[in-house]
Amino acid sequence: METLVELLLANVFSWQFIGLVLLLVIAFRSLKFVPQNRVYVIERFGKFQSCREAGLNFLMPFIDKISADRSLKEQAVDVPSQGAITRDNITLTVDGVLYFRVLDPFKATYGVEDYSFAVVQLAQTTMRSELGKMELDKTFEERDKLNQNIVESINQASEPWGVQVLRYEIKDIVPPATIMEAMEAQMKAERVKRAQILESEGDRQAAINVAEGQKQAQVLAAEADKAQQILKAEGEAKAIIAVASAQAEALITVGNAAKTEEGQKAVQLDLATKAIDAKQAIAKESTVVLLPDSSTEASSVVAQAMTIINTLNKGI
Repeated sequence: METLVELLLANVFSWQFIGLVLLLVIAFRSLKFVPQNRVYVIERFGKFQSCREAGLNFLMPFIDKISADRSLKEQAVDVPSQGAITRDNITLTVDGVLYFRVLDPFKATYGVEDYSFAVVQLAQTTMRSELGKMELDKTFEERDKLNQNIVESINQASEPWGVQVLRYEIKDIVPPATIMEAMEAQMKAERVKRAQILESEGDRQAAINVAEGQKQAQVLAAEADKAQQILKAEGEAKAIIAVASAQAEALITVGNAAKTEEGQKAVQLDLATKAIDAKQAIAKESTVVLLPDSSTEASSVVAQAMTIINTLNKGI
């Protein structure tokens, strides 16, 4: 009897242990901790049920299943190098890096089989298409614009996949060796051209500076000559004014003296003397002198001069 009871108790404890284990298993399968910036896609009976975000989540044990684990972080994928033909029929080898992230885990899971592979393939085809619209020189000059066009084109095509392309960066563009040689020759010629232009600009500027210096020197010389002439003219004008003033004062003095009796006699004597000098000067200049018969002597000349002076005095 005791053995049967012990056996029953042992069975009871065994079932309790089994039940406890089952509860632990169920709890372990029911509770899920989703990491930050990740999303679990849950299926129930093989059909989409929900998307569980970061934190503690409860799942129906043995019914709900994690179909996909999607990261919401930005991802960088290397785009393999490939050949592309430009608008001017130049073959280039191009590679790049693609940066994208998942916006909709549902579309990323059920919209495409492998969204990462699909985005890379789309980037390659879009890059070839965009390069075909540009000439070789533009691919180097407008790389930023090329990257932007590729991003816009990829985003339009990848919207059903729940993926957003943030940016695309071209790492390297390698043209053929012949084109590289031609480009190097062009660059060398361009540098020589720039050097010649700079040299000619320097010569031109030097000539301009010399001409400007000569012009300024001539202007300064002309201004100095002008100032000298002005000063000379002013001096001559002042001299003329001074001489005229002296003559005027002399005439005034003579006139005042001529009003007296002694002054008149002095004037008469001066006029007579000047008349005699004038006759002598005429005689020196010419070998023939015609004089009136009564004027052959000096006394006659003086008498005539006195007559003239007396006439003038009467007029005064």
